[in-house]
Parts: sequence; structure tokens; C-alpha cells
Amino acid sequence: MRSKPETIANVSVKEYSFSKKQIQGVVKASQFRWTFIWSFHKGLLTVNPPLGRALIEDALLRFLLKKDYELEAGNEYKFTISAKF
Repeated sequence: MRSKPETIANVSVKEYSFSKKQIQGVVKASQFRWTFIWSFHKGLLTVNPPLGRALIEDALLRFLLKKDYELEAGNEYKFTISAKF
């Protein structure tokens, strides 16, 4: 039986601002690296650079929605994506 393809994504929260109502950070998966800003009061996620953004955007948003109250600036987090990058 084949194992399911997966990639581990590493998230680093750089800033969690309640006054701006946003989280800024970096996410790395395989050889890719993106910066992100999540404006949680608007539900808007911005991921840069655009190269490979489609690979991470939905999975990152699901992670942020699930863990937003547990996230703290300066901490590192991991989640699994059901795809091989």
C-alpha cells in the first residue's frame, strides 16, 4: 500500500497585532518560502511571492483559522499538507 503524499510546512509568526487585527509571518514548505499577512478581522490572507502560492494558500488559511488563538509572535509551528511539493 502506498503512503499518502505529504509535505510538512513550518510557520514562523513574526507579529501578532490585536490593534492592527493581523498576523504576519513566514511559511516554509519543501524548497519554497513565503511571507504572509492574515487580516483576521477581514478574513483576508495575503501570501508572497506569487510563485507557488497556490500550493500553500488554502492549507495555510485552514491552519490559521484552526490555531489563531494559540499562535504567539516569535513561535514556530508545523502542519501537514496532503500533497508532495
